[in-house]
Amino acid sequence: MHTGTTRTTKHGHACVRLERDGATLVIDPGGFSEPDAAVGADAIAITHEHPDHFDLDRLRAAVRARPGVEIYTHAGIAEQLDELRELGARVHAVSHGDTPRIAGFDAHVYGERHAVIHPDIPVITNIGFRIDTSTGGVFHPGDALTVPEDPVDTLLVPVQAPWSKVSEVIDYLREAAPRSALAIHDGLLSEDGADVYARVLGMTVADVDYTRLLPGQQRDL
Repeated sequence: MHTGTTRTTKHGHACVRLERDGATLVIDPGGFSEPDAAVGADAIAITHEHPDHFDLDRLRAAVRARPGVEIYTHAGIAEQLDELRELGARVHAVSHGDTPRIAGFDAHVYGERHAVIHPDIPVITNIGFRIDTSTGGVFHPGDALTVPEDPVDTLLVPVQAPWSKVSEVIDYLREAAPRSALAIHDGLLSEDGADVYARVLGMTVADVDYTRLLPGQQRDL
């Protein structure tokens, strides 16, 4: 377990920025996040190919700002990134069970499939990233309710999506049993809707410190 503080910055929707010891990792800079969400990153992790998590314009901006940026994702996305390789990006394909060291962050990859949206819609590959922190680990599951084999202190919990309902989010928090949860995947919620989710989760998962950060807000882990 790493002993330094990890600063977590929430960006739009499902994107977060982790900073520690001068290194920066950005996870899922998609189309609902800020255009410069990944600029300045030493490494970028992408959970799956849906455009609210994976956006080439945001990746191009990151690579142009820092040629040599490393990108970690599953093989299906890695095969699509030749243009970024030509710009200088170093692309790594990872899968469930891998333990890459990502720009100084110890990571563990968990998960294989996206949550089912509807039986008529094909299920795509989705991986989650557990990042080691001084408090025990922060986990970004992408679009799935994956419970890592290793304990998670802070869960980045997708609170609202076409593929979930609040009872599933409650059960996920109970099963994963983090000390704290930070809301992600909230880009489709109004402020009133976000307040409703917070009240429901507060009533049903009282032993988890649930927080919704607005884009630009930070928390140290």
